[in-house]
Order: sequence, then C-alpha cells, then structure tokens
Amino acid sequence: MIEASIAVGNAEDLVLLLGAKDQYLRQIRGAIPAKISTRDGKVVVQGEEDAVIQATAVLEELKATIGRHGPIDSEQVSQIIHRVTGNGSPLPASPIDIRSGRKIRPRTPGQSEYVQAIRTHDLVVCTGPAGTGKTYLAVATAVEALREQSIRKLVLVRPAVEAGESLGFLPGDLQAKINPYLRPLQDALRDMLDHEQVRRYMEDDVIEVVPLAYMRGRTLNNAFIIMDEAQNTTVAQMKMFLTRMGEGSKMVVSGDTSQVDLPIHAKSGLVDALHRLQGIEGFAAVRLTGSDIVRHRLVQEIVRAYEEGGG
Repeated sequence: MIEASIAVGNAEDLVLLLGAKDQYLRQIRGAIPAKISTRDGKVVVQGEEDAVIQATAVLEELKATIGRHGPIDSEQVSQIIHRVTGNGSPLPASPIDIRSGRKIRPRTPGQSEYVQAIRTHDLVVCTGPAGTGKTYLAVATAVEALREQSIRKLVLVRPAVEAGESLGFLPGDLQAKINPYLRPLQDALRDMLDHEQVRRYMEDDVIEVVPLAYMRGRTLNNAFIIMDEAQNTTVAQMKMFLTRMGEGSKMVVSGDTSQVDLPIHAKSGLVDALHRLQGIEGFAAVRLTGSDIVRHRLVQEIVRAYEEGGG
C-alpha cells in the first residue's frame, strides 16, 4: 500500500474539487478502488500503487481544469475518469448551443470526447478520417463560445497547400484566390449562423476566415482559433501557427494524417506536433475513427475499403 497527497488550499477549493456533498469524490471512488480522504488542506490517496496513481492523476487533472476554467460538473469528472482509467464509456457531452432553438449534439462517444476536450483544454489536436465531424464540431463549439461571449473573436484557418501558399497564379482578387481553399470552413459557419449574421461578424472583424500564410506575425488574445487540414502544414508552419495563441485564447487543430498532400520529403507538422506536445498541461489529443463517421453511410465503407487496401 502506498500514499500520495495533493495540496488543495481552503475549504472552498476543496468543495470545487470534490463537489457539493462530495459528489465528485463518490464518482472517483466508484471508478477507482482507492481510499480518498482529506487532511490539513490536502486530499490524501491510499491504496495499491496502480489505484493511487490513477486516482491522483484524476484529481490533478480536475484541479488543473478548475484552475483554467473555474467550476466543473459531473460530466467533466466522468470524462476525466474515463480518459485516465479507460474504464466504461464516457458520458455524452452536453449539446452545443449555437443559437436560440438550435443545438448540435455529438453523435458518437468519440465526438463526445472531442467536444469535452475542447471545452476543458486550451489546445486540442484532433485526427481522424473524413466525415467524423472534426471541423464541424470545432466550429460549432467556437460559435457557442462566441454566443456566450467567452471569446471576442473567431479565426478559421486552412493551409492552401495545393497552391503552395502563394496563391499568386490563381485568377481574380485575393478573395477569389483563397475562396476555394476556405470554402469548407465557410460552409460549416453558414450552416450554423444565418447569412446576415455571418456577413456582419466578418465586416466587424469578429470572424475571420484566412489562409495559414496570413497568420504570421500575429498574436490573438481572447480568440477561438481553428486550423483545418493541419496534416498539410510543415513543422515550421505548425510552430508558427501554435505560437499565435495569446491570453484567453483557445486553439483546435484538426486533420487526417492519412491524407497528407505535402511533398514527399516534407514532414507533416500535425504528425510532429502530436509527438512533441504530449505531456504539456492544457493540451489534449483526440483520435476519431471510422466508427465516428456521421456522413452518408457509404463514407464509412469507402474509408474502410481504402484503409484495408493500403491506399
């Protein structure tokens, strides 16, 4: 038997961590066979080594989440317990409230994990095949944050890798050049907000839809920043993008590591980031699979056929 302790602070901090009437403490005890008690402003965990390690990890993540975002709820506790222990299925994330009378519900356990990760972390990287909702759910969660005024700006970003990020040889003005590459983000946005509202937000610079190259040199505070098709960034581009995050901001990076369009010698910034960022507080990685595909049922079969065929 071993023992570990976590410093908490005052009685109010203890209630935030363990829940009113120890509600969250009971959730942890129900999932992990460890003895958990309080002593001298600390939470003390006793038991077999594996149980103590898991319970301590859950409590530390809960404490960090409270420190970043304030009070938590039982759904977040369940998600963290599941993430640490791997036991049971995570509870569905609460619906995303994008406007009065319109809510978007995650439709698979993987999507629920993704939405919950966005809500509880400042930086989330999500990978998965087409049709799993990587971009759509990120945009929906950002629109919800904009509606709740927890952010002041929404920035949607995509690398225009097919045009070498130069875009110069394409016909038309700047907007005409970049529209083909940004259309998937614009489509997701217009599915959630009416045309007039999108136009007004863009005119007021509340919403930006821009190519990755236009992010260089910026610092974005109190913003929700989403990068789509991140597998098509280089390592240098990914570093540039991630370091645009300012105070009070949140970032979501999504992509499909099986669909890299970079030159054969170039390493994907998305693949590199997944390895490089592990263990950083405030970072979460979510992997969606074919079972999370929610487009036409044939999309699942198409993805499976290409995976099995090695293509």
